[in-house]
Amino acid sequence: MSRPVVLVADPLPQQTLAGLGPDVEVRHCTGADRPALLAAVADASALLVRSSTRVDQEVLAAAPKLRVVARAGVGLDNVDVAAATRAGVTVANAPESNVVSVAELTVGLIISLHRDLPAATASVRAGRWQRSAFRGTELAGRTVGILGFGRIGRLVARRLAAFDMRLLTHDPYVPAEVAARSGAEAVTLERLMRESDVLTVHLPLTAGTRGIVGEAELRLAKPSLSVVNTARGGIVDEFALAQALKEGRIAGAALDVFEVEPPVESPLTALDTVIATPHLGASTAQAQERAGAEAVRAVRLALAGEAVPGAVN
Repeated sequence: MSRPVVLVADPLPQQTLAGLGPDVEVRHCTGADRPALLAAVADASALLVRSSTRVDQEVLAAAPKLRVVARAGVGLDNVDVAAATRAGVTVANAPESNVVSVAELTVGLIISLHRDLPAATASVRAGRWQRSAFRGTELAGRTVGILGFGRIGRLVARRLAAFDMRLLTHDPYVPAEVAARSGAEAVTLERLMRESDVLTVHLPLTAGTRGIVGEAELRLAKPSLSVVNTARGGIVDEFALAQALKEGRIAGAALDVFEVEPPVESPLTALDTVIATPHLGASTAQAQERAGAEAVRAVRLALAGEAVPGAVN
């Protein structure tokens, strides 16, 4: 009897893949190479991906033996979950794998914004010593608005509380008493925008959250506001954000995510008031190891006919 084929379409460490065990045949392809993916998936019982491989109706139709798609990461933007469900294919991700890494990056970006660290580094590298040119602001006593109070939002709150920041949050799915247990006050989106010195975004990208921070919301902000997005591009209206920065209506932004990546045509990357990083939220050794291990476990369970804790359908 032939062993089930597990197709690995994005790079994963060999030591992680060893967790699949000897009862499967592991094959590799480049998921971004569409013809190669469509050819390779024909024999696959399981498909392991990260973010570079798009799993849509076409891929699912080309994979009659497919039983599970496991994403070694949190988001499922690149997987058509509805189409997989119709095809009887389990979809699983690794929802806990990167939460600490994203929370730590968020805090790092907030500090970098308020102490102008990228510009100060560039100045020293250019041979200048301009101490008086980089006058930052302390976080203590300032107000952070946390938009989205799930796993990452709560970790960010815990870390920023140590800086003696006042914590506000807006998340219609999190009761006020839950927010209060983390030291945060649950408020309306309008109040969050009016009172925050830092707005940090920790929402999934959905039809309801796309553009939730737009022109009208940014018009409510104080001139001291800095916007930090380590969640998903598209939640903050990039054109409205660029206009607010150009007009000096808000102070700055730090963005790890963009609506189109790479953001080659974004007006934001050219602004001195913006720190931009290339979607680094999960880019730590620990997060990558956890994500790979969780995805491999999902494949192993699905192929054994057992319940998959990380399944989303």
